[in-house]
Amino acid sequence: MKKESRILWKLFTSTLYLSTFTFGGGYVILPMMEKKFVEDFEWIDEEEMLDLISISQSAPGSMSVHASVLIGYRMAGLIGALVTFTGTIIPPFIIMNLLSYIYGAVRGNLLIGHLLRGMQAGIVAIIVNLIYKMVARILKKKKIIPIATLFLSLAGIFIFNLNIIYLLLFAGTVGAIETSLAVKKEDQKVRNSQEAKR
Repeated sequence: MKKESRILWKLFTSTLYLSTFTFGGGYVILPMMEKKFVEDFEWIDEEEMLDLISISQSAPGSMSVHASVLIGYRMAGLIGALVTFTGTIIPPFIIMNLLSYIYGAVRGNLLIGHLLRGMQAGIVAIIVNLIYKMVARILKKKKIIPIATLFLSLAGIFIFNLNIIYLLLFAGTVGAIETSLAVKKEDQKVRNSQEAKR
């Protein structure tokens, strides 16, 4: 019971902290989540984090909320999902309400304009770093199908300007077929091994 309470408290304080001090949206908060839950706490591995990011990106709505709910559910079930959901939405709810009151007064301020442009440049660097890490992990596995899916998806975006929904459906279908074939192959290997022992 104490262990579960400690995990829930860590989930809440971690998502509350990340949501409070990370600016720039879901693509910025994801590397911070990875550092916290993969490197610091060692609750999930890099492979699972990559899966959670993929699921978060494929669902409509806020990617950071999706990712935090998935991590919460993974660690402590439905209660964990509710805890991380609450920890993630409280800071933006308060901050956006405050900003809505002061935005009209500061939107023409030159210093604020330069500050926002500087933040945009920093956010681009963080997003590029996240993409680099994700691509490196796919290439590191040296599996033809994920690498081919990556380059075909890039071609779909940059050459054919395809809608992201089609690309997600394509990549998801390829992943499902690849996993299904791998499971069948593994089952066949187990059956062959059992028959050889008889």
